[in-house]
Amino acid sequence: MNKETSLKKIRIKKGIYVLPNLITTASLFAGFYSIIASIQEKFVVAAIAILVSLVLDGLDGRIARITNTTSKFGAEYDSLSDLVAFGVAPSLLVFNWAMFFYGKWGWIAAFMFVVCGALRLARFNIQIGIIESKVFNGLPIPAAAAVVATTVLFFDYAGVEGQFHNPYLLFFVIVLSLLMVSNVKYYSGKDMKLFARKPFMSFFFLVLLLIIIVAIPVIMAFVVMLGYVISGPLWWLTKFSRQLAQKSREKKKNKQAL
Repeated sequence: MNKETSLKKIRIKKGIYVLPNLITTASLFAGFYSIIASIQEKFVVAAIAILVSLVLDGLDGRIARITNTTSKFGAEYDSLSDLVAFGVAPSLLVFNWAMFFYGKWGWIAAFMFVVCGALRLARFNIQIGIIESKVFNGLPIPAAAAVVATTVLFFDYAGVEGQFHNPYLLFFVIVLSLLMVSNVKYYSGKDMKLFARKPFMSFFFLVLLLIIIVAIPVIMAFVVMLGYVISGPLWWLTKFSRQLAQKSREKKKNKQAL
């Protein structure tokens, strides 16, 4: 192989795909706008901006795959955007909204959310193709950000105006942070076959769920996201209890054999 051929193989492609990266930029802008709104104590606006960023983040990857415009640059840009929109933005939101009262413990908890989110993203990037696609290893950072955003919206819906003084939210943020860097498995939904034939009752329950979401969107968004956070530890506990039960049965069999 001559030198000219080897240089052609390592030549970096010029240019980037416009559409998916524009959507990623829009997601990044929504996250940045959430930060500005949090500083101005517009907490509801900041929470909505995070959810908008969440929707855009889901679109950019799908559009890139559909249009066959995936790239290494896009993946790295998306990861950096996620750190701002789902790491920095929600941490500042929850700090200014409910953890400002606790001084250094408040900003330490907020920083813990950011650093655990960054570690979660870094681990996810190096585990692509290693961990099975139908599960996430640890709580995804967009889900953690969505829980923070929907919590703010839920309490605003319940009548809480402005800042919210509650020490439990400090521990709540710490738990979210630890779940992001844990090995607790979460369902990814990537194996859902929405275009496949399903039983009639499955379709009926989906329509019923959609009606409930439209009727009370704030409450349902909070319940769904909180339920997703809890689902990981519950899944782990179920597996752990089954393993203990299986070991117990094996011990009984061994004793009977003796």
